[in-house]
Amino acid sequence: MTVTAAAIPAPAGRGPGRPRNDDIDGQILAATLALVDENETPTVTRIVERSGVSRAALYRRWPSITALVAAAVDAGREKPSPIPLDGDLREAVLGAFLAPEIGDGPEAYPEARFRRRVSMAMADRELQQVYWDSHVSRRRVPIEDALRTGIERGVLRADLDVEACFDLLAGVFYYQSVVRGESLGAGTARTRCAAALEVAWRGMCTDRSVPVGPSCDLG
Repeated sequence: MTVTAAAIPAPAGRGPGRPRNDDIDGQILAATLALVDENETPTVTRIVERSGVSRAALYRRWPSITALVAAAVDAGREKPSPIPLDGDLREAVLGAFLAPEIGDGPEAYPEARFRRRVSMAMADRELQQVYWDSHVSRRRVPIEDALRTGIERGVLRADLDVEACFDLLAGVFYYQSVVRGESLGAGTARTRCAAALEVAWRGMCTDRSVPVGPSCDLG
């Protein structure tokens, strides 16, 4: 995948000074991402050699090599869209989880990069925390807000821990790839994920006497 300026997250903590140069930012991110995709450790020396950008330019743009790597492995991921709150909440929330961001299609986030990202984060707790703070925690917001709206409107149980519910739903997908070793683009894995989400959703709903797959209409 070619990294473009539009796909590049802005470096955190950019202060006053010279204007941002998207071309240089793109060179740095593309070089870092290429090293990640090639299973090479992205060091400052390697990134400078691969990008042709000076160390000074790199350090002006990124507070640390860890922040740069976190931004690189997130490049290509879709920005989460707001969850519609005027219709079926179940369909909107579960549909957001089942959207094919990771898989084999041309628009999907490459599964090989997903696996590399997981292995890098598990080996480096600092990278894991930086990636959580700068990217993952923000990506959860639309769905968590939708769940809170469901609670406020009496569709979902009042005693729900929204963050725990998100972890439960997202964990279904990580288990398929990380533990079972299946491709998230495979039909069997997606079918299993959809079934698990339905079971979890039933436990989250106020009325648990209805069949799996209830219509939770917020309109």
